[in-house]
Amino acid sequence: MPAGLVALALGGFGIGLTEFVIAGLLPQVGRSLAVSEAAAGRLISGYALTVAVGAIALTAATAGLPRKPVLIGLVVLFVLGNLISALAPNYPVMMLGRVIAALCHGSFFGIGSLVARRLVPPERASRAVAVMFAGLTVANVLGVPFGALVGERWGWRATFWAITGIGVAAAVAIAVLVPGWAGRAAGSGSALGGQLRAMRSRQVWLTLTATALGYGGMFGAFSYLAYTFTEVTGFSATDVAWLLVVYGSGLVLGNLAGGRAADHNRDLTLIISLAALGATLALFGLLAGSPAASVVLVFLVGVFGFAQVPGMITRVTDHAQGVPLAASANVSASNVGNALGAWLGGIAISGGLGYTAPLYVGAGIVAAALVTMVWAASGRVEGAT
Repeated sequence: MPAGLVALALGGFGIGLTEFVIAGLLPQVGRSLAVSEAAAGRLISGYALTVAVGAIALTAATAGLPRKPVLIGLVVLFVLGNLISALAPNYPVMMLGRVIAALCHGSFFGIGSLVARRLVPPERASRAVAVMFAGLTVANVLGVPFGALVGERWGWRATFWAITGIGVAAAVAIAVLVPGWAGRAAGSGSALGGQLRAMRSRQVWLTLTATALGYGGMFGAFSYLAYTFTEVTGFSATDVAWLLVVYGSGLVLGNLAGGRAADHNRDLTLIISLAALGATLALFGLLAGSPAASVVLVFLVGVFGFAQVPGMITRVTDHAQGVPLAASANVSASNVGNALGAWLGGIAISGGLGYTAPLYVGAGIVAAALVTMVWAASGRVEGAT
């Protein structure tokens, strides 16, 4: 494995921690900054919305620049955001730190995925992307318990100091281990005008749509899993933490397995993973009353949900001629999907359909993603508008 991939994965791990760790710290942060639970929760939603916007904006702003220095600059921005969070004297400053840290998220994974591909032969491209995203999936598993453990022992600010240190280490690792040739901008298409022209491909937009719907189905269900586990399955509130670790472990396995499979047959891997995810969510809804079945199925939701990620990124960038804007747009699409899925799941619960309703809603959204992916893979779609 190229050392540069390890450096990119370390950056992904730190950025993933920033996204997920706050969930385990909200009560402490809320009390410390004297804000309500709802206001504290906006530190999560504010981050997600900034990711969706920042992924496009920063990638467009850095169009044509060498990718390695841009990656280092994005990690420096991440360090600055977490440093502000660690020192925040009040809620507005804390939100500012979260927003600054979130700005780098989408662009780092978008541009980083292109750099990762250049570190390996073309036939290993999806596996290289999976290795970089392994940092994010491991952070998903460890983020909440890590934040809770450090916060409980040394206070919530210590958690952000620790993440700041990880960011510094990642910046140094990228500077030292990622070769300069892998981070060069790829020709005239790297200019913003060339990137926008490459984004005209219908295959790009179909892939982005499939990404948004696939993520939306998975995370729409995930957003309400705690309610499903406690109100339907019968688990206690204290059980939710280890159940989420089971889910996160599925993400790690699915990411790596999906990357390997996509290098052999990408479109077939995406179709199978989406079909399996939709079926798993529907089956979860039917069997949510069984503790044993719920443990197995939440693991499989993670596996099939993230198995599509490496292939979707390589697919969208291939059809967009390798421009960074496409990879970053894929990250934005996933965050738009997350918001859509959570919104529709919430409507289903508010409508009196019960705490298994988001699972069925998620299955329906994923079915739409599957139809989109089958259409895109059919070969009947023209390359550009």
